[in-house]
Amino acid sequence: MQTIKGPALFLAQFIGDEAPFDSWDGITKWAAECGYAGVQVPTNDPRILDLDRAVDSQDYRDEFLGIARQNGVEVTELSTHLQGQLVAVHPAYDAGFDGFAPARLHGDPKARQEWAVDQVARAIRVSRLLGLNAMATFSGALAWPYLYPWPQRAPGLVEAAFDTLAERWRPLLDLADEQGVDICYEIHPGEDLHDGVTFEMFLDRVGGHARANMLYDPSHYILQQLDYLQNIDIYHDRIRMFHVKDAEFRPTGRQGVYGGYQGWADRVGRFRSPGDGQVDFGGVFSKLTQYGFDGWAVVEWECALKHPEDGAREGAQFVRDHIIRVTPHAFDDFAASGTDRAAIDKALGLA
Repeated sequence: MQTIKGPALFLAQFIGDEAPFDSWDGITKWAAECGYAGVQVPTNDPRILDLDRAVDSQDYRDEFLGIARQNGVEVTELSTHLQGQLVAVHPAYDAGFDGFAPARLHGDPKARQEWAVDQVARAIRVSRLLGLNAMATFSGALAWPYLYPWPQRAPGLVEAAFDTLAERWRPLLDLADEQGVDICYEIHPGEDLHDGVTFEMFLDRVGGHARANMLYDPSHYILQQLDYLQNIDIYHDRIRMFHVKDAEFRPTGRQGVYGGYQGWADRVGRFRSPGDGQVDFGGVFSKLTQYGFDGWAVVEWECALKHPEDGAREGAQFVRDHIIRVTPHAFDDFAASGTDRAAIDKALGLA
């Protein structure tokens, strides 16, 4: 067993145009002041991390890591959620997802995808250059508009979507293997990899690739009504990253898992700050510890009600309270008899 590292904070939801959230120095100082020991870093904002400079400049990488350590936090992982999303986009979402790419690429899906693949590749290389062994991402989605089979899906449509998804990701997985970096797909509605079955469909198509792994986030399973504890039992050998995010699902006679097109505050399934929802984090931390998860517990703050800065500060203590320091001995060692083989044989009637 291993003691989970933490607490850490995913910075994506906090980056902004005002201090301390508009610079790497400012946001890492603030995270440390909130009680965090690590930060997970998005790679889509050059104010925080400039991927181009990070690929080319050892001095820049040293400065980047040095500022974080000077301010009291470690860099836990990089994230390419937005770029990974653009590796595979159904045309129905082109307009919405153009905003994740530079303006020069808007309206050009092919160029946007090529840019996204290059960005993910750069982040894989930078992860290794920074001494990191895992990177968070989204898979993207081609089949998502066909989630509910009405009208009836054309035979082979889902299979073709997953074949294509695997073709696009396989070179990136091979690059990740060369660099010694796990690609951790956040299993997430809106992505073609949104539950265990779809992850397995993808894994089959990439030949069980050792670098195709999971970012485990129980909040997404609460909203799908999936057994998030059993999910750890099934996939613990593929879970290489962990988001501490809470959620609640309280169905009514008017609304269920699809949400009735309501905003987050008015959905019966909604994200909450850690401890304010229904996730059994005692069970989650226990199972991850039991199976030897040795990564970071990373707070991803998303809440329909609470102020983000309050959620961040409370989240650090919440994780600290849930990390289980593993025992170096068995609880009943005090009763150990210290017997030898002869005594064992005698006790079994074998002497």
